[in-house]
Order: sequence, then C-alpha cells, then structure tokens
Amino acid sequence: MRKFNGRPIEESVVHDGSLLVAGVGGLGCQWASRAHEKCSEHADLLLVDADERSFENARHAHCLPLGEASIEGCAALPQLAEAQYRRSTAIMQTILEPVELLVLLTALGGGVGSGAAPALAEQARRKGALVLTISALPFEDQPVRNEISLEAIGKLEEASDVCVHLSLDRLAWQARARGVDWKEEPSYIEELVQGLILTLGQVGLINLDLMDLRNVVRINGSATMIVAEGDPNDPDALFLSALAAPLASLEVAGATGCLLQLEGGKHMTVAQMQQVSEAFTRGLHADAQVILGARHSDGLDGRMRVIAVVSGL
Repeated sequence: MRKFNGRPIEESVVHDGSLLVAGVGGLGCQWASRAHEKCSEHADLLLVDADERSFENARHAHCLPLGEASIEGCAALPQLAEAQYRRSTAIMQTILEPVELLVLLTALGGGVGSGAAPALAEQARRKGALVLTISALPFEDQPVRNEISLEAIGKLEEASDVCVHLSLDRLAWQARARGVDWKEEPSYIEELVQGLILTLGQVGLINLDLMDLRNVVRINGSATMIVAEGDPNDPDALFLSALAAPLASLEVAGATGCLLQLEGGKHMTVAQMQQVSEAFTRGLHADAQVILGARHSDGLDGRMRVIAVVSGL
C-alpha cells in the first residue's frame, strides 16, 4: 500500500490514474476495496480513514490516514475529519492530478464520511474530474447519525456530478433476503462500480468514453445510477430488477438523458440488446438523449448486465 502523511510507502501496482475508486470512512473503504477487486486492472484505489485498520489488506492502494491521535475525534466530528483531510491537500493534489473519473463511496452519519468525503469530491471536481458519488444514509433508527448526515448530504451533492443515496435499511433488508451480510456483500455497489469502470476502461462492441458520460450528466436536473443483471430474454424483469435498487429514492420517468451500457456473454444478440434498451428507455422523455454502449463479457454467458446513468430528472 502507499501511505502518506509521513508514513512509509510500499510499492504498488499503479495505472495511469485517470480512473480512481475511492472509499472514505470505514464502510466506504470496505466497499471500495471489494469493488476495486473486480476492476483493479483498469482503475486505481484510494482509501481515506482515521482508523488504519481500513488499510490492512489494501496492498495496491493509495492510503490516507487522517491523523493518529485524533481517531476518536474524527469518528465523531465531521469538522475534525474535514480539517485533517485539508491538511493533506498537497498530497491529494498529486494523486488527483491525472484523475478524469472519481467513483466515490462513503457512508454518511459518521465523522470521516460526513467530513472528508465532501472535501475530496470538491477537490477532485475543482481539478476537472467527473465525480460520481455513492453515499449510504444512516438507518432510520439512528437519529444522531441522521442529524449529522443532513449537512453532509447537501455538501456532497453540490460537490458531485452525480450523487446517489443508498438506504441502509433497504440494503440490509435485501441482503437478509439473499442470506448475506449487507456490509460484506453489497452486490449493488460492487456491480455498479465494476460496470462504470469497465464501461470506460475496456474496448467493447459499441464503445463509450468519458465525453459521453460528461454529456449525459451535464443535462439540467438531477441524476441517478442503476444497475441490474438477469436474463436478456426477459427485458421487463431486468428493468424491474434495476428499479429494486436499495436507493433512498429512485424515479427515472421523464428523464431527458441516459447513458446505457449493456454487457453480455459471447452469444448476446442485437435483438436482445434492442429489447433491453427499449425496456430501459421506454419511460424517458420523448426527446431524451440516449447514448448506448455494449460489450462482451466472458463471465456473463446467458445473462446480461445493464448499467444506466440517468439524468435530467
């Protein structure tokens, strides 16, 4: 791992730096590390936390500890976490210099996520990077954390090009239904991050690039991101699966922009692509701008994964 703030630096595998997956706070670091494993050939990884246990298994990552003596303070106070992050602005300037796309994962309601995540998003966007943020909102029965998250939500949305909010209640409920731990296996997050990075980092049948993504997210209005995987011969079920995402709110009807990436096995047909794209764009505005991409994936034989960035809501 690469550690900063005066800590030793261990050599790691580093790419050109244009695509960066970042986790801020304990949960954000955990999710980012897992998601990055599925796209590590195409993106770098950045972990930011006050608790260095978040960096223990991160062999190939930039790791930014937010101070040794202030771990408990950062965990409780967003202002302290933000101050600790801003002390490392020069270091982060170097990391963010080549970044064109930042996919930021965090959980709001604690000190580090609520304080450092908006500061990171702001700095990356100011340097010209496209910032896509996935933030988790506290459980409904955590009033203190919910109160802390309120101010952070506004800052994070303002500093991000797209900011989607996960409902931990929905995420945990869906994980229980699958018989897994919601912290350890947040499939929606992993599939979305993997899809976004591979969409831009790999050559496909119909290629998408950062300019396509920028054109969609710059359309006036709010934006969201959805992902689904299923039977390509049942496009309506695939679309309904996407709408079941564990987001705090999800409404795509009437959207005026959509970037749609279809991934399927080697037997994916043009007819399947057309039917699935129609299912996902049926409810959009009649004059919506739709940009379509497609690629083969060896691990999806007989199945299709759809990643959609929907804007102009």
